Amino acid sequence: MNVISNTENRILMAQALESLKGKWGLAIGAWFVVMLINVGTQAFGDLGALASLVIAGPLHLGWIGFVLALSRNQNPKFEQIFGGFNRFGTALGAYLLTLLFIILWMLLLIIPGIMASLSYSQTFYILSEDPSIGAMDAITKSKEMMYGNRWKLFCLGLRFIGWLLLCILTLGIGFFWLAPYMAVSMAKFYNDLVHGTSASAPMTA
Repeated sequence: MNVISNTENRILMAQALESLKGKWGLAIGAWFVVMLINVGTQAFGDLGALASLVIAGPLHLGWIGFVLALSRNQNPKFEQIFGGFNRFGTALGAYLLTLLFIILWMLLLIIPGIMASLSYSQTFYILSEDPSIGAMDAITKSKEMMYGNRWKLFCLGLRFIGWLLLCILTLGIGFFWLAPYMAVSMAKFYNDLVHGTSASAPMTA
């Protein structure tokens, strides 16, 4: 059994804006630090690129935990963005495995690659929710959860294209607001997926 996300994407986006009220400063600051660490490490040549690859998974897991708290109208702490380093091995494994699988699918065609990225999209949310689950199990669970939901998530992403273009016109300044908005909207999708309507799905999906 899996679940189907029923809430309309426009409503998920409206809910995201509501959750960000009064917390924009915290959300923008957290996103900026995560981005700065990712970009900053890459500035140190090959060693920096390797370091960026190594810390990307734990940093992303911490960011997802932070965003999930925002999406649930809780009071996330800034230091949560570093919480993923407490599960360094699992986060690194999940990041490398999903990256590898997506690249392998991309070798076939761009569309299978996009479908794969959508299938694996819930991996870090699952890891954030369940401290006991391993990387491969989280990936498998993500694929099962996304059966019948990939198109909806794809369409949610498309809704931000106009905002992306506007951010480019602002010389990138708009991304400080758009990035948290997109992240919380995606977390709202996960929340809706977890509490959606049950539906049958093959375990190999």
